Amino acid sequence: MSVSKSTTVEVRLPSRLGYEKVAMSTASAVAKLMGFRDERIEDLKTAVAEACINAIEHGNRLNEKLSVGVVLSSDEDKLEVKVIDDGKGIKSQPPKPDIDRKMHGEEDPRGMGMFLIQALVDEAEWVAGSDGKSSYVRLVIRLDKDS
Repeated sequence: MSVSKSTTVEVRLPSRLGYEKVAMSTASAVAKLMGFRDERIEDLKTAVAEACINAIEHGNRLNEKLSVGVVLSSDEDKLEVKVIDDGKGIKSQPPKPDIDRKMHGEEDPRGMGMFLIQALVDEAEWVAGSDGKSSYVRLVIRLDKDS
């Protein structure tokens, strides 16, 4: 079975850590239907989880009255994932993490999410909401037709 030309799947998650796993599973199922290789599905799951955790922690500030929207839009050669929160968005990209310093405890071990997301997907874009809220991250992962 394969996904038709254009398909959209939407999930709404509570702003509670742990629920990123629901988004991971959903993204994995859609990617599997599209024919993504297992390694790319694992990349996608990690990127989606990181984006959801950022939305829960930073965008919605762990406010359980707010939710995180996850919209997966597929077409024949790519899957786009938008993770939407009620935050204002990021003002600037954090500096590139120094892995060695983190490994030696000289730098906070956290703060790798955006760097990791960018390394795992083909496109990553952080968009601040024009109304000062409802920002999102847009991830794109392309289907490798040669595998």
